[in-house]
Amino acid sequence: MSHITAVGTALPPYILQQSDVRDLARRLFADAFRDIDRLMPVFSNGQVETRHFCVPLDWFGAAHTFAEKNALFQEWAVRLGAEAARNCLTRAGLGPTDIDHIFFVSTTGIATPSIDSRIINELGMNVHTKRTPIFGLGCAGGAVGLSRAQEYVRTFPTERVLLVAVECCGLTFQQQDRSKSNLIATSLFADGAAAVLIEGDHVCHSRGLEVLATMSTLWPNTQDVMGWDINEHGLQVIFSRDIPTLVHTLVQPNVDEFLKKHSMTCSDLKHFIAHPGGIKVIQAYADILRQPLANFSHALDVLRCYGNMSSVTVLFVLEKFLAQGIAPGEYGLISALGPGFSSELLLVRGIQIQ
Repeated sequence: MSHITAVGTALPPYILQQSDVRDLARRLFADAFRDIDRLMPVFSNGQVETRHFCVPLDWFGAAHTFAEKNALFQEWAVRLGAEAARNCLTRAGLGPTDIDHIFFVSTTGIATPSIDSRIINELGMNVHTKRTPIFGLGCAGGAVGLSRAQEYVRTFPTERVLLVAVECCGLTFQQQDRSKSNLIATSLFADGAAAVLIEGDHVCHSRGLEVLATMSTLWPNTQDVMGWDINEHGLQVIFSRDIPTLVHTLVQPNVDEFLKKHSMTCSDLKHFIAHPGGIKVIQAYADILRQPLANFSHALDVLRCYGNMSSVTVLFVLEKFLAQGIAPGEYGLISALGPGFSSELLLVRGIQIQ
């Protein structure tokens, strides 16, 4: 089996209040929308209160080149990724040289050599550490990274994997893009990093989560639901208003199919570790899983305090669940949606290893 045993997180230094971001957005988008004040409630209705960014608020009021933004991404991805990794390893009582393989997930910038190689150098990891960079999975990336990492340690049960996810969504902001999609994204996305330790059976000696099964889904002809367009200014957001509806129509049968394969239903689940893509997405999850919204309190807390950090966000939720503790034998579902349109599901169970 594979075991999730520790999570560490990291945040950049600039903490922005939602009201301040709203006021900046009103100024930037006023010329594009005659009814700009009618759109402003999106900043309060989304229930985001604070977010963290790599740059101060006034940075967003000016235009920046792709090269400038990507250079900032490379700098902050290494800093935040290394900090999250250190925090995770400290929590697990391990050092950098105890890791055999690092999986790195991001969608908000590019680097060659990849960021994971720079984190390995920054942490002083073993020169023979294997590495797998994963790009382009957006909000689903954290859950997908968990799935791929747990498959690896199932095959190599004497090894430890560090999954590191870093997203600098703020650095992708295009001041020239006055679309409604960009306005909505401005109300929601943020920066952050998380690292997760996944251990094989032969080296895991602590309480955590056992990953029982995973399922990846890619729905055909849905690539326009979310993602990026690439232009001369960098990454331009694609963000469909239909996402909550798609959660109901596509994800509900998807979850039921996954659980049925394991002779389970939603009533067998006690914990719901969902990526908080937005308040409407969390509500849609609650509806399809037939659960009260209160059962998503950790996801709501993460959304309120940190916004949507793309792939990183579900790992912040996971950190809260591990801190709270999941009793041995209790089942949980890790879930995230991403571009494609795609879904990643993991069935987990609390364990107590002696």
